[in-house]
Amino acid sequence: MKALAILLFLLAGLAPARAETLITSLSNHRVLINSNYTGTQIAVFGAIERDAQTVARATGYDVVVTVRGPRQFLTVREKERLGPVWINQEQQKFPSVPAYISVMTSRPIAEITSDQLRQRQRIGLTALVNSNDFTTGRDGADRPFRDALYRLKVQEGLYLEDERGVTFLTPDIFRAGIPLPATAPPGNYDVDVTLFADTVILARTTTDFELVKTGFEEQIGVVARDWSLFYGLATAAIAIFFGWLANVIFRRD
Repeated sequence: MKALAILLFLLAGLAPARAETLITSLSNHRVLINSNYTGTQIAVFGAIERDAQTVARATGYDVVVTVRGPRQFLTVREKERLGPVWINQEQQKFPSVPAYISVMTSRPIAEITSDQLRQRQRIGLTALVNSNDFTTGRDGADRPFRDALYRLKVQEGLYLEDERGVTFLTPDIFRAGIPLPATAPPGNYDVDVTLFADTVILARTTTDFELVKTGFEEQIGVVARDWSLFYGLATAAIAIFFGWLANVIFRRD
């Protein structure tokens, strides 16, 4: 029994101490989309707590905030021009990729941690797009399609990276703004906050918020989803009616 007690004591001493912990909060956990919605921003506030035995680090802290939006199925196709028309060539399927990704850091991410750790922990926009679970790898043949998806999402304003997006208000309190453009799709958004010091991860915490349609837009969305046949017939009927009305109004006798 004495030997067992000594062994347990030694194992306890080898366990890493959680010197720092993260406390985070969002300014809003539910964002409403209405007819005049043009985009908004959510603030992330965080505080770093240290235990009684831990003193402030001489090098200071770094924070990376990663936001991922609802998952979607995408297919990226390579097009080739054949005379006057474009035809589809090779394609790559992305079964479940975030429709929105935003990464905010307290300074350039290359200065925060090593490339190996970023790839392993999926820290940063490039590491996320290049991760194994982003799509099915094909011995490098998927690389151009990953790059194309990245480029298209950046152009749409849905994949963002801000190297100065996290601001330390005090050495232990920080703030970051999550930009949500008008093109951001409704759904659940996961927020991952990672604390670094000396290129090492000290703590990590997650939270989330929801982007939802409200009012008339929500009702139209519900009808289109739950009553798709009725919605399609009604849309066709309205189009025919307005076509007929325009013909009557502008008809030349």
